[in-house]
Amino acid sequence: MAITGVGAAGYTPAPLKQTLATNYIDFTANGNGWAQQYLPDLMEQEAEVFGNRTISGFLAQVGAEEAMSSDQVIWSEQGRLHLSYKAVKLAANGGTATLGKLQFDSGTTDADGKSVESTTAAILHGIRVGDMILLSDADSTTRCYVTAVAPVDSTALNTGAVSFERYDGGNIASGGLAENQDVSVLVFGSEYAKGVEGRVGANKPQFLSRTNKPIILKDKYEISGSDASQIGWVEVSGEDGQNGYMWYLKAAGDTKSRFADYLEMAMLEAVDGTGTTSGGHHGGAITGTEGLFDALETRGNVANTMAEMADYDELIAELDANGAIEENMLFMDRTTSLKLDDILAGQNGGVYFSGGARSTSYGVFNNSEDMALNLGFTGFRRGSYDFYKSDFKYLNDSSTRGLINATDGTNAIRGMLIPAGVSTVYDQTMGRNMKRPFLHVRYRASNMESRKMKTWTTGSVGAVTSDLDAMEMHMLSERCLVTQGANNFVLFKGAA
Repeated sequence: MAITGVGAAGYTPAPLKQTLATNYIDFTANGNGWAQQYLPDLMEQEAEVFGNRTISGFLAQVGAEEAMSSDQVIWSEQGRLHLSYKAVKLAANGGTATLGKLQFDSGTTDADGKSVESTTAAILHGIRVGDMILLSDADSTTRCYVTAVAPVDSTALNTGAVSFERYDGGNIASGGLAENQDVSVLVFGSEYAKGVEGRVGANKPQFLSRTNKPIILKDKYEISGSDASQIGWVEVSGEDGQNGYMWYLKAAGDTKSRFADYLEMAMLEAVDGTGTTSGGHHGGAITGTEGLFDALETRGNVANTMAEMADYDELIAELDANGAIEENMLFMDRTTSLKLDDILAGQNGGVYFSGGARSTSYGVFNNSEDMALNLGFTGFRRGSYDFYKSDFKYLNDSSTRGLINATDGTNAIRGMLIPAGVSTVYDQTMGRNMKRPFLHVRYRASNMESRKMKTWTTGSVGAVTSDLDAMEMHMLSERCLVTQGANNFVLFKGAA
């Protein structure tokens, strides 16, 4: 079925500031003139043909807002607890059939596929003599014992090369562990003989320090003193409840509502430009900030299609590998949301729906299904995970991301999976461990000044503050988004 959209009928994003024929009803239109026998029945209220036009509220539902007093926010995220590596080479060790060697080179990665190389002289792993390890390739898994680790200044195949033997004393090449083959390594314990010395060397816990900086957003509304004193014929209203017979009330309210949307859209779409070759704009003064989409594409998971239950099962497997947050929220565009509805409808007569036999517990909403539904969420359970699904207006509206998605469907943002709950991180500004939502907004503030959402009015209208015969309403905010534990997030991106 093809749908043909109607034209915009000349609507503009915000009303004009002046009193013009385009703003007010014109009885002289269509050639009738004022001499017609009957005046038309005047409908005083403005028609709200686009419904609620704002998109703000997403971050308020899934995150939190906290004050900061510095030019940047720095936090530290824990690394993996266990020692596991990928893409290491199994090399021969002097031709001895029962003795193998793991060569850690520039291709060494951790369990998540991230490079663990720091410098060419450093040992790229935490494996020590006496460790018990599991080695696996495409065909076999073998339990082995570490007999030696080459020092930094070694002339071995590679600094930190690990020599090992099979626990059963067998040939290391049997069962598929051939030379020069990629293997995965997992340390699962250690063993020592009686009366020998203890551990040689110690592993220090590693954490990753991350940072983000706030950006300053501004907007302004202006109207002359004469236009502010005029009364119109039509009652206008806006999303924030502003109403009256003066157009400037509507225009000023819409400007503020649009700025509130900008605050949220910037936290979603902004890109960190500090690492660019140009170093930012205006001599490096404009460097952007890391928005949510930027963070997820850089540090999170990206799913290209979510068309069947097998895709969600693959998603669950990824959640198992990255922290297993049991309660997660899905924000989706209309196409992806309807596909999920169809998937769930086909699962045993819909028992995965929120009202079915396997309904979710709504723990994140204090176990209140009514509260979840009031926020637009419906839930389902798969495996041991609860998912709360909601349509994301920002991805659907043709005047926001919906327009961009319709133009470039290949790279369209289709939705997000955001973990519910909190994570524990070390806040270097506060100097202690803090429990915070995975997603929260930081804004500049002190005892004297708050820049969370600052507005002030200047000019001659109302309280006179200058000799300018106009009213100027200024808006400002300085904020950034903190995305903690991005490995627990998923960005749905790609063709519908």
